Amino acid sequence: MDRSDPRAEIAALREELNYHRHRYFVLDDPEIADAEYDALYDRLADLEATHPDLVTPDSPTQRVGAAPSTQFAQVRHETPMLSLDKCTSTSELAAWEERCRRLLATDDD
Repeated sequence: MDRSDPRAEIAALREELNYHRHRYFVLDDPEIADAEYDALYDRLADLEATHPDLVTPDSPTQRVGAAPSTQFAQVRHETPMLSLDKCTSTSELAAWEERCRRLLATDDD
């Protein structure tokens, strides 16, 4: 992958991410670990943030989830989920747990 050409690197990352997304969600046969996928995704997101003129609607960074299943009824949630950020360290996990405990007002271990 040519890191000196942002346009080429973005195109290569999108192709690779789409390939791995298909293997994971459609074929249920991933070839790389989630952390590797996340690293590719994060690199693409960083490049697109640096070069917003290269962001396209079909970029993996612009997608939200997969197509909804028709087997389930549509429901409206009273409270929307506000954050789906991934945590990448034990300190982030501990901070998340602490926020949950405060919201639930519990001291249970």
